[in-house]
Amino acid sequence: MKLRKIRFLAGAAAVSVFLASGCAAVSSGPMTYTDTLFDSVISVQIYDSRDQDILDGCQKLCQKYDVMFSRTNGESEVSMINSAQGNPVEVSPDTATLIKKGLYYGKLSNGAFDITIGAVSSLWDFKSEDPAPPDTAAIAAALTHVDYKKVVVEGNTVTLQDPAAALDLGAVAKGYIADRLKDYLKGEGVHHALINLGGNVLAVGDKPDGSPFHIGIQKPFDESGIPLTSVRIDDKSIVTSGTYQRYFEKDGTLYHHILDPASGYPCNNGLASVSIITDSSLTADALSTTCFLLGPEKGLSLVNQLDNVEAVFVDIDNQITYSNNFQK
Repeated sequence: MKLRKIRFLAGAAAVSVFLASGCAAVSSGPMTYTDTLFDSVISVQIYDSRDQDILDGCQKLCQKYDVMFSRTNGESEVSMINSAQGNPVEVSPDTATLIKKGLYYGKLSNGAFDITIGAVSSLWDFKSEDPAPPDTAAIAAALTHVDYKKVVVEGNTVTLQDPAAALDLGAVAKGYIADRLKDYLKGEGVHHALINLGGNVLAVGDKPDGSPFHIGIQKPFDESGIPLTSVRIDDKSIVTSGTYQRYFEKDGTLYHHILDPASGYPCNNGLASVSIITDSSLTADALSTTCFLLGPEKGLSLVNQLDNVEAVFVDIDNQITYSNNFQK
C-alpha cells in the first residue's frame, strides 16, 4: 500500500481557515515567505512590515538551520556527530544548545524521550513508495544504541560515548528554529507575525487588530480541514505531535512516526495527538512528543506540574482531555 501523507503537521490547515477572516486590519494581507524545509511546508507571515529584506532574513535562517540540524544531510553538524565513531566533534553554539535541551527532556521523562533514537529512526522510511516496518532483528540491534545518558556535551564539543549511536533532533529542532525566527523578527521591529514550521506554530504578538490568533487542532486522520477544537494564542506557541502526521499502513496495521525508545516501534498507548501551548516553541515541541510517549496519565501529570504550560490530549476515539490550567 502506498504511503499516505498528511499535508503537514496538525493545525496548519486550520490556521489558514481561522486567519482568513481575521486579517482585515491589513488590507493587502500579510507579507509571506513559504518554503519546503524540515520535511514540512513552512511559512512566515508578517503583518506590520513590507520590508522584503526581513523576509529574506527569515529564509536565510531557515535554510541555515535546515542544513545544521538535519540527520539525513551529510553536511550537517548532526551528521558529523553521528559519523564521528565516538570521537568528539566541535559544533556551533546552536547545535550544542539544542542537544543539551534534548538531553534535559530525556532526563525529565526518564528516557521516554531520547534524542539518540536516530539508530532506530533511520530504519523507518516513511517516504518510500511502498513502506514497510523494518526487520525485527534490525530494530532490536539498533535499540542497544539508544541511550541519551551516553551523550556528553562540554562547551560546544559533543561526544557520543557509544560509537554506533546516532542523534535525531527532529522532535526539538523546529521548535528551536521557530524561537530563533521570533527573536530575529522582534529584533527587526516586527510586532505581529505568525511562524508555522509545518504545524509548529508560534505567534509574534497578536493580530494587528489586537485580537489573538485562532489555531485549529486537527481531527486525527480527517482531511476536511475542519478542526476538532481550537485555541487562541497571543505571543505563544502551539505544537502538536500526532499519529496522523507521518504514517503508513501495511497489512492492516498503521505505523506512525512517533517511535517509542523502549520498543523501537510506533508508540501505541491510546493517544492520537498531544498539543502543547506555552511561550517557547522549543518547550512546546519537546513536551508534545514527551507527553505523547509518556501516555495520557503520566503525560497529563507532567503538564499539570509545570507553570505556564497548557495541553490538549486527543485519544484514538477523538475524545479531548485538557490540562488543569487550560484557558478555554
